[in-house]
Amino acid sequence: MRWGVEQRLEFIEFRLFWEGSINRADIVGFFGVSVPQASKDLTLYQERAPGNVEYDTRAKRYVAAEKFVLRFLNPDPYVYLAQLRAVAEGTVSSQDSSIAVLPRADVALTPKRDIDITVLRKILDAAREGVSVEVFYQSMNKVRPDPIWRRITPHAFGYDGLRWHVRAYCHLDHKFKDFLLPRILEVGEKGAAGVTGQEDRLWNNYFDVVIGPHPDLTESQKKVVAKDYGFDHGNGILSVRYAMLFYVLKRLGLLGDAAKQSARTQHIVTINRKETEAALEKAELQL
Repeated sequence: MRWGVEQRLEFIEFRLFWEGSINRADIVGFFGVSVPQASKDLTLYQERAPGNVEYDTRAKRYVAAEKFVLRFLNPDPYVYLAQLRAVAEGTVSSQDSSIAVLPRADVALTPKRDIDITVLRKILDAAREGVSVEVFYQSMNKVRPDPIWRRITPHAFGYDGLRWHVRAYCHLDHKFKDFLLPRILEVGEKGAAGVTGQEDRLWNNYFDVVIGPHPDLTESQKKVVAKDYGFDHGNGILSVRYAMLFYVLKRLGLLGDAAKQSARTQHIVTINRKETEAALEKAELQL
């Protein structure tokens, strides 16, 4: 089956599963195909998924049958909610979303970080080629209060939930570091690579953070927290790159002893706290 046809069949099933109905105009509007092509797609879907669709003559729409069976789609609530979030944040227009009837939604917005598109393209280019590149970087370091030119060899990107950074070998400090993309003011000439990403042990190795419900919660509250976070047997394991460990713990409120915080606001704690603190030291990150 051709990729385009398969995409449209998945789209049909997406609308039927999440919204219960679809018509030719939905397919035409989203994919820009002709009305006859949309009709063919709906006919093909009915052939490949017999019994899934009924035609509502009054609404002039195809509706999901009572005994609807998924044939082309492996629905994921996070995929649906990711689309809803993207529209709510304004990163995707409602016309580009697979969701026809968008429920009212909002997100806890954070200031949008200003990433220069030219900078990003050049950093991506250097990472793909496996070479180094000069960057004019504004550090928050007291030793270097003003921006300076430095050479880095980028190999990966990280997102801490608020900001994007590039993981790179720093030719100035002779070690792998995180460079926030908005603080790269300019990009200069390419050059020979420094140490490659294969030698970035903090990026390539993982530590298991064991987390569980706050001990001060009631048993029923602990159960719902375990369900919320998908814990097995009351606890859960997050396998985290050493290079991302600080960011993950900070986002989850797990820096320090979370058990000393109020269970009303901090619902989870680190079960292997001593090992996690040792892992942070191994990651050369100072709190």
